[in-house]
Amino acid sequence: MIMAVDEQPEATQREAELLRQIDGLQSQVTELHKTREEANTVLSSEFQSLKEKHNEHSKQLEQSAEKLSHLELENLSLCDENQALNTMSNKKRRFRAQVRVMPTLETPNSGPAANLPPTASGGDASTREKAKDAQTYDVKDSESEPEPDKEAPDGATKAESPMVAYLEQMFSKRLDAMQSIVQQKQDPKMIRSDRTEGDEKPSQRPARDSGNRNRGRY
Repeated sequence: MIMAVDEQPEATQREAELLRQIDGLQSQVTELHKTREEANTVLSSEFQSLKEKHNEHSKQLEQSAEKLSHLELENLSLCDENQALNTMSNKKRRFRAQVRVMPTLETPNSGPAANLPPTASGGDASTREKAKDAQTYDVKDSESEPEPDKEAPDGATKAESPMVAYLEQMFSKRLDAMQSIVQQKQDPKMIRSDRTEGDEKPSQRPARDSGNRNRGRY
């Protein structure tokens, strides 16, 4: 009986200790649950904010991608326009021809050469030199005009060459006319000979007419 009595209080003590340990573990578990719930709330709020930021960044990326595609399309259209303008400018440079205003052409009767006064016997050479100087001056003026492009194509030079040839021909004709007028004014003998020949021809005609009249009388 003594042994049984001693064993009962020992068992009760062990049970009490175990109950205490269980209570301590339960309190620890409850605290862990509380901390986990608090951490979960914080983490959920942070996750929500990060998710919102991610959505905003994704929207910005989509907008930037759309802008980039729009800019690429504009760049392509501008490149096409630039290429078309370059082709047009190249065509204009190829087919560009310099148009020069023709000088006023003066005939020997209407020009200043018709009113030239007669000079001495040695004036023929001086007038020729003056005419040559005038021709060279006109040619230099025409050559001194600014050219549109130094690297002009062959089509522009071919278009200018007939105009230059025509102007040279007109200048040469004008010079010849001036020289002929000056020679006629400086050589009065030639003019007199021409006049005498013209006077002799009508003098012969009345002689023939008088002969014919005499024949008719007889």
